[in-house]
Amino acid sequence: MATQLARILPHNHRRMPFLGDTSNFYFMTYPVLAGALVLAVFAAFYFWRRIRALRSEAEERVALARREAKVSVDAERSRIQLDYEKKRLELEREFSDRRSQLEQKEDEALSALLNTERERDALEKKRESYGKELEAVEARESELRGLTRDYRRRLESISTLSTEAIHEALRREVRNECAEELRELRAEILSESEKEIEENAKRTLLASMQRLASRPLHDITATIVSLPSDDMKGRIIGREGRNIKSFESVTGTTLLIDETPDSVLISSFDPVRREVARIALEALVKDGRIHPASIEEAVRAAEDEVKQSVIHIGEDALRRLRLTRVPPEVLGAVGKLRYRLSNNQNSLDHSIEVANLSALIASELGLDTELAKRAGLFHDIGKVLNEEYTGSHAVAGANFLKRFGSEDPRVLNAIAAHHEEVQPESPYAPLLIVADSLSALRPGARAESIDSYIQRVRNLEDIARSFAGVNDAYAIQAGREIRVIVSPAEVNDTEARQLARDIRRRIEEELQYPGTIRVTVIRESRVQETAR
Repeated sequence: MATQLARILPHNHRRMPFLGDTSNFYFMTYPVLAGALVLAVFAAFYFWRRIRALRSEAEERVALARREAKVSVDAERSRIQLDYEKKRLELEREFSDRRSQLEQKEDEALSALLNTERERDALEKKRESYGKELEAVEARESELRGLTRDYRRRLESISTLSTEAIHEALRREVRNECAEELRELRAEILSESEKEIEENAKRTLLASMQRLASRPLHDITATIVSLPSDDMKGRIIGREGRNIKSFESVTGTTLLIDETPDSVLISSFDPVRREVARIALEALVKDGRIHPASIEEAVRAAEDEVKQSVIHIGEDALRRLRLTRVPPEVLGAVGKLRYRLSNNQNSLDHSIEVANLSALIASELGLDTELAKRAGLFHDIGKVLNEEYTGSHAVAGANFLKRFGSEDPRVLNAIAAHHEEVQPESPYAPLLIVADSLSALRPGARAESIDSYIQRVRNLEDIARSFAGVNDAYAIQAGREIRVIVSPAEVNDTEARQLARDIRRRIEEELQYPGTIRVTVIRESRVQETAR
């Protein structure tokens, strides 16, 4: 290598004064080049090891990421599988419930079908019996025609009467002979039809009443307000009783403060006043400042709160019955029914119960259940109206709803006719009458002692028996109807109508009673004969 460098370098450079002989220079550069080469080899080896380590680390990270991803995927797959199993179990449970419901409905439908088949068989048997009776009547009629022809020929042969006179005589004779048989047959057919109708009506009412789980609700005439201590009683009474007098004057209620610990009794027959007094007294007790001015302020605030609450009460009633399209004015009137009583039966609870009963009976009869519900809910809405609406509460309620145009004419007619003051125009009117009577007359609906009930029934019967020509009188339907039996020889039809009016007038003048009382006068003639 040195020889090659010597050849390459110019001749004059072979010797350098500052370096001496060039062969020594080249000899010194060999270790440097060798060291650089070794260093390069070591550097290459180091970088190769480093790259290999980084590649190994990268591969490990990739493997770790793959394992983590696999674990995450497995966990997600397990979660999805678990959710799937849960959903499958829920769907299987729901499917099982629905299948059981369908099986139950199928059993009910099968039972109804069997009942229908039995009724159809019974009707077929009756039709066959009627057909046989009709055939017997036709046979009898043909026999009578034959006898009539024989009589006519005989009469024509032995009598000098004209043909028309003979025909008239024969007609009278046949009419007299067949009148009794036709009368008995007609009475038998009518009695059987009435029995069938009565049985169907009973089944419909029982099916509807059994589906309605009602509970007796009685509103009391007193409310108890709890006090934090007995010292508060003295603050409620005030100096010389001025606070309690002011409270009773503003609210129209009575405060009863006795020895009962930590409580005060608010008494009033008006539920609205009692509620206002309760809210006001609780606010005064909570505030602690009780004087005439604060009492008046608390009562005004309580009245505003009650006015707002009637809207929420009306909305809650509509939600319970699933009804819509009710104007705000009607909604407020429905809420006010919550603070009205009818013989200790809450008017709103009574209206909701009548609505449910009407809907159930309507469903049994194949009528529109929503119309029946609306008629039942609004039938007593006239009880909360002021003197602007004249007439009875039934007519006033119908006129009130008619102003807004939101109700069907059949609903308005049913409301106006539910006390039989207006002529019914649809099946919803008698349906509402029945539902109203069921709600009012069911056991426990209206608080009335047995002694007062018995006395009222006796008074009804005594008033009816006090009139001339009355044989007997019976109070039925829990005292809501009085049936008077008169002697047909002493009382004619015109006198029977006047007798019903006189009894009704006496009842209105002398008795106190809930609802209405129907007076029915029965005048019947019976003729009996005995064949021996």
